Amino acid sequence: MTQPKTILASAAALMALAVVLGALGAHALQSQLNPSQLASFETGVRYQAWHCIAILALHSLPVNVLATTTKKRISIMFLIGIILFSFSIYILNTRYLLGIEDSAGLLGPITPIGGLFFIAGWIWLAMSLLRNKPESL
Repeated sequence: MTQPKTILASAAALMALAVVLGALGAHALQSQLNPSQLASFETGVRYQAWHCIAILALHSLPVNVLATTTKKRISIMFLIGIILFSFSIYILNTRYLLGIEDSAGLLGPITPIGGLFFIAGWIWLAMSLLRNKPESL
């Protein structure tokens, strides 16, 4: 199974990438994308950054609040969400620049699947926290 160190390193690397992509969107892509595409691209960056921060915060919770295995599983849900949701948004909005105009039909359904991974991770976290005995918190 994936080690927490690997998950945290992945979150940190994806956070750095979110900063790079945010800067790319704000500067280089501003003149290349229409306002709707740019807003969508920025949504991908925002969700990527939020979920990277969530992974890092999740692993800072003590084990008596949330088990290590649960932290890893929720983190993996968030990482899959980032890849499916954010990366499909990046590709969908830059497909003309990338020369893959016909990919919208293939990539379009991937975005909501990534969103479902985000939602599932958050629900899993809420349920796991509620299941803990009050004296352990």
